[in-house]
Amino acid sequence: MTVALWIGVGLVSGAGALLRFAVHTAVQRRAGTVFPLGTLAVNLAGSLVLGLLHGLGAAGDTTLLLGTALLGSFTTFSTWMLETESLREGDEGTTAAVNVVASLALGLAAVALGWAAGAAL
Repeated sequence: MTVALWIGVGLVSGAGALLRFAVHTAVQRRAGTVFPLGTLAVNLAGSLVLGLLHGLGAAGDTTLLLGTALLGSFTTFSTWMLETESLREGDEGTTAAVNVVASLALGLAAVALGWAAGAAL
């Protein structure tokens, strides 16, 4: 791994984190609901793009930079779990369960859709 690639990973990861913050904030403000739509939006978008990369046959440095660095910092498993637990603790158990089921089902569907689209290109 070259120094340039290390620098690229750092820069791309930072961009992914900033993009996540911007998308999450914009979606959540517009939603105006206790349901964590901002986190759902970033995780579904990341799943779709990761599926697309796989379908396109991305490999090597491309996968490292886009799949791991960019999408790894854009999507967020930890925030999803923290928000789910916060909902449960706040007597929003049904909403927490919907968050888990919707995130998993829609995330898998997004990956499949992206993969199929990438393979078709």
